[in-house]
Amino acid sequence: MGTKLKNAMSGLKKAFLVTVVLLILCGLIYPLVLTGISQVIFPKQANGSVITVDGKQVGSELVGQDFTDERFMKCRPSSVNYNTYTQEDVDNGDHTMGAPSSGSNNYAPSNPELAERVQADIDAFLEENPDVKKEDIPTDLLTASGSGLDPHISPESAEIQIPHLVETTKLSEDELKQIVKDNTNGKFLGIFGEETVNVLGVNLDIAEKLGMIGSEE
Repeated sequence: MGTKLKNAMSGLKKAFLVTVVLLILCGLIYPLVLTGISQVIFPKQANGSVITVDGKQVGSELVGQDFTDERFMKCRPSSVNYNTYTQEDVDNGDHTMGAPSSGSNNYAPSNPELAERVQADIDAFLEENPDVKKEDIPTDLLTASGSGLDPHISPESAEIQIPHLVETTKLSEDELKQIVKDNTNGKFLGIFGEETVNVLGVNLDIAEKLGMIGSEE
């Protein structure tokens, strides 16, 4: 009986030591090393790719925003409203998720709420862009991303908004096309993925052109 107990205690001791070692390696040393390396090699990305204008943080290159000013380009729909809820929204229940998070409603194609939401977005877009036909609206302007935080739209979705922006900003079509081009990301390694346009980058350039802000950092 004593030998069995001794062996059992020895096994428990080994298991405990392995657990402690792995905890230190994986839970402490590994995260600290990766954090240190990322801060040295990719400091901007590691700190959220935050954009600063006139000394104020105005957003991140990695997270979309809901732009309501007609002089600015619109992002994709977001089931979590890009987590820009006010406390009043939360108190009134006018929000999808109370805490900052990402995600999608994950509606099935047969869900009537999806059809209602898409139709509402179509109606709103056509009201702002009366010269656009319903069938010409790019799909990504009517569909939310999986995270609900995607800051990008397709080049087609940016291009279709230019006539409206010409009217609201009084900037020329060529100026706006150049702004879109300057904020277009190509395919990864030239072959993977699709070209995307960063909406926040476009709107910051528009705001700078209009004299609303200084240059971003």
